[in-house]
Order: sequence, then structure tokens, then C-alpha cells
Amino acid sequence: MISFVIPARNEEPLIGATLEAVAAAAGDRPYEVIVVNDASTDRTADVAREHGARVIDVELHNIGAVRNAGAREARGETLYFLDADTLLPRETLDAALRALDQGAVGGGGRVKFDDRITWFQWIFAELFILWWQRVCGWAAGCNIFVTRAAFEQVGGFNENYYAAEERELTRALRKVGRFVILREGVITSTRKLRLFSLTYILRLAGRVLFLSPERMQQREGLEFLYDAPRETGDDKPSG
Repeated sequence: MISFVIPARNEEPLIGATLEAVAAAAGDRPYEVIVVNDASTDRTADVAREHGARVIDVELHNIGAVRNAGAREARGETLYFLDADTLLPRETLDAALRALDQGAVGGGGRVKFDDRITWFQWIFAELFILWWQRVCGWAAGCNIFVTRAAFEQVGGFNENYYAAEERELTRALRKVGRFVILREGVITSTRKLRLFSLTYILRLAGRVLFLSPERMQQREGLEFLYDAPRETGDDKPSG
């Protein structure tokens, strides 16, 4: 069984499309979806249940802890972590499962961005992902797959981190086996690039990339990741 774990906080406009994409990607494979509802104040949990997901309610406000809470409830031997604003194509899931069958302990894939941003924002986002994934070889938090055995061996996501927790998981998994970054990827929303100034985003990107990991162990200054305003209406990611 594949266990898809999706953290969610006030994701009512987007999570339905994410869950529909998961169902289409999984096809006739046995799978489950666990939505970890982190103190949402909208209909996130209701929409998730309407799409057949199992909802776990938490009040953690720590992305690593939220993902770990979902993993503890998972019944599958393959864990696939997605974000609530991210669409998973079938070819990406196929490639991930092939990599695991061929001996990888886990991996990530390319992150593609929706088309609702300016060309300058798109260039910035692509350069960041190029550095993060291709140069450094780290997975993106919105698209991580791993065997349950390896995930439990490394202790899951490090809950001391409020950001870059996927970087720490990547480093830990590389110590126990082969970790891959696929060319196949997911499509994720660019809403945060629309909601925050480029100056703020550049400052945060520099903090995540170049400052010591210990600086990621505090939530202050990470409003971009935790307390961002939400768009309303039809804000689904598109290719």
C-alpha cells in the first residue's frame, strides 16, 4: 500500500484538486490518503473527507511534526509526502515506485510551477529549485517518497526544524541508502510568490540556503511558510 501524507492548514480552495490528482495517479494500486489537519479554521477537513481521505486533527504548527503525525497513522510500506497545493502526475508516481523497486530508500522529484506568476518570478523560482535539487541534491518538501523502513530508521522528520526539514531528512536518508531526485515532478502553486514581495522572498531564500541549519530551528521570520494569507476562489495549480 502507498500512504500519501498531506499536511494542511486552511487549504479549502486547493486540497480537493490535490486529492483528485492523487486518486488519478494511484489508479488501481492500493493506497490511502491521510490529511493532517493542523488547526484549520475553514472547511479543509470536510473537503478532505468528501474526497475519501482520512483526516487527523492536530495543533502543532511545525511542518515536520505534522508530517510525522501523518506517518505514524499510515499503514503503507511506502510513504509519499505531498503538500495540499501540489498536483501529482501519474508518471511521477510511476517513476518514484520504480526507483524504490530498484533499491532506493527514498527520493524527490522536480518541482514545476503553475503559470500564474511573472517571468521574473518564474526565473527566480526555477533558479532556486535548480540549486536546491540539482546542485545540492535535496528533495522539496512538497514531493518526497520514502520506504517506511528507512523513514523509521532515521527517525522521520527532525521536529527541531521549522523550515528546511526536508533537507535534513534528505541528509539522514543518504546515510542509510540511495536517495534519488527524479526528472519527473509535481506541479505546485505559486501563490506565495504572489502574496509576498520579492524582497521578502529573496531574504528568506538566502536564509534557508546559506545560514546555519540552527537558524531554521525557530519559527520567527517564517511567516511565509506558516502564517501566509490565503487566496480565495479558484486558485488551483495549473501547468
